[in-house]
Amino acid sequence: MITRALDARVRAGWVTGDEVYGGDPGLRAGLEDRQVCYVLAVAKSHPAATAAGAVRADVLARKLPPRAWQRLSAGPGAKGHRWYDWAWVSIDPGLPGHRHLLIRRHRRTRELACYRCYAPRPVSLAVLVRAAGRRWTVEEDFQASKGLAALDEHQVRRWASWYRWVTLAMLALAFLTIVALAERAQPPPPGMIPLTRNEIARLLPAPPARPAGTCHYRRQAAKDP
Repeated sequence: MITRALDARVRAGWVTGDEVYGGDPGLRAGLEDRQVCYVLAVAKSHPAATAAGAVRADVLARKLPPRAWQRLSAGPGAKGHRWYDWAWVSIDPGLPGHRHLLIRRHRRTRELACYRCYAPRPVSLAVLVRAAGRRWTVEEDFQASKGLAALDEHQVRRWASWYRWVTLAMLALAFLTIVALAERAQPPPPGMIPLTRNEIARLLPAPPARPAGTCHYRRQAAKDP
């Protein structure tokens, strides 16, 4: 999907993903060949190649001195900015581009999260942190698409029907997002706040109800002698 999007010249500053994607060397190599920046989560046990050899990500994090950590926001959340302690270490010496292991530490629990990062040109720690934080926005949009556009209500029996369903659901969410942004671009009436995507979806007229499986039953009836 990423390859098709890039081939279609969809502009993407960064690619982010969870540990499933961060642990895929083929995906990382494909993005590096295209010189596409990425911040991909990896397991704490992930081996990171350093000048001293391969070291587990969590072991490397524990060896960092206090001055290596910086308090930065990963972006605004539902309760304000998401503040964490962050550190980064250069990895994969000798390979082209700029590669880092990015480490996030929870301020209270001290729990760690790790990311493999690549950029063809030098970038700052703050830029990598912002890119890592964008993943939460994507996950929030997926959650919103389930509640507002029925993304998760397909039975997934055939590839073609699932693909069409997902495409239409994403299109519906994009429509709600654009309308909500247009609402915020102009001042609301006195004493009111701009409409959100949820409120806009509730104001839209509902489609007429149709019994589930109607087309399936009709097709089965047509086959019966």
